[in-house]
This record gives sequence, structure tokens and C-alpha cells, in this order.
Amino acid sequence: MDFVAIDFETANASRSSVCSMAAITVEKGQIVRSAYSLIRPPVLKFDYRNIQVHGIHPEDVMNKPTFDQLWEKIRPHLENKIVIAHNATFDISVLRGILREYSLPAPSFKHACTVQIAKKAWPNGENYKLNTLAQRFKIDFEHHNALHDARTCAKIALLAGQELEADSFLHLMHMLKLPVKDFV
Repeated sequence: MDFVAIDFETANASRSSVCSMAAITVEKGQIVRSAYSLIRPPVLKFDYRNIQVHGIHPEDVMNKPTFDQLWEKIRPHLENKIVIAHNATFDISVLRGILREYSLPAPSFKHACTVQIAKKAWPNGENYKLNTLAQRFKIDFEHHNALHDARTCAKIALLAGQELEADSFLHLMHMLKLPVKDFV
């Protein structure tokens, strides 16, 4: 199984307010690379609720690079890959928002959601929240830390693939009758 699991945390309700990002690269069913960065949002406005969720404060990112400064390092890790996220609708919309904010070129990749994968792979689950799945599968993680969330997302996809004996990520998605969407 080859894919890249991503996770974003945002400073406020704006999809372009990225304050951290992580990416976990999986090749041949093994985690081979992990990347995490605190990121200075375009506007240094943090909502109290967001701080309560992820614990990142304005002073934590004040002197960090902005997303546009990191993009050329990030882009090759997504280009022509399968990108997954837990609740991918959110993370994909954040990526679209931040690319639009800085007028950055969009990468070409396909994407899928591990919430949908978990629902199909384990249909009788209590719920499909990341922390519930991590507890179920005894994955140690710190919720709403982008690196931990992305790693847990990757492990969920790998567990589903192992359990269903999928030859590849696309084979897993085919077995579960789930779409792999183009990033547009």
C-alpha cells in the first residue's frame, strides 16, 4: 500500500488559517517518512475554540514559516500520490483554501477518506472518530496534534488493508466500493 496521510490544524474558522500540517508517507505498507511543521497563518488571528482543540497559540507560530514558504517542499510529497485524511472533506478544503490564499499551483493527486474506509471496513463500530478508532486499535496518539492524527490515519488505512488482504490502496477502495477522488 502506497499513500500519504495528511492532517491540518487551523487557527480559526477560515480554511486558509493553517497553523500546522503533517504528512506521513507510506510505501509498500510501511511508514517511510514523517513530516510536521508549525505554520504561521496568513492572518495571525486565533479563535479560543481552536486553541482549546489543538493547543497551538499565536506565539507558537509567530516566527514560523508561512505555507507559501513551505509549499515547494510539501508539493512533491503530494504530487501524483494518493492522499488520505480522516474526515478528508475538511483537510482537502483546507488545502484548497490555503492554495487559493497564496495563489499557489495545485498539485495533481487523488484523495480518499479514512472515516469512510473505517465505516465500510468495520460497519459495527461505536463511532468513527479518530480517537475512538485509535482506542479500539490500541494506537497511542495525542488527538489534534497534526503529526499524531496523520500517523493514526495512516495506521487505520493500513489496518483495513491488512484485514481485507488488499494488494494496494486502490484495491482496498475497490473492495470497499469507495471512490478515490481527483483533487481539483
